[in-house]
Amino acid sequence: QVLLQESGGGLVQAGASLRLSCISSGDRLRPARRLGMGWFRQAPGKAREHVASITWDDSNLYYADSVKGRFTIARDGAKNTVSLQMNSLKAEDTAVYYCNQGIYISSYVPVYWGQGTQVTVSS
Repeated sequence: QVLLQESGGGLVQAGASLRLSCISSGDRLRPARRLGMGWFRQAPGKAREHVASITWDDSNLYYADSVKGRFTIARDGAKNTVSLQMNSLKAEDTAVYYCNQGIYISSYVPVYWGQGTQVTVSS
């Protein structure tokens, strides 16, 4: 069982920054060479969107086009955490953000999910 807990969401104005953190506890998916962590988001009335993900060895990073150049994903293996630094936030970034742990097959496949943290950006 993998437990994921997000933190860091909140209400900010457009142009501001937020940093989301996610702590992973319990077991880990196997094999380790295919393990990854990621962030998805879901805005009201919209499909869930893959925002960013990172392999366990930091060799492969993915960003959605909508956040490239503004968001940065990072992983701290020693602390079992993954963060999402979000800069230059826009109103369209408003969503519930979900941390996940997953597996890389041909692409990143999330398996375990956190409960989500709300990010609201006012214009």
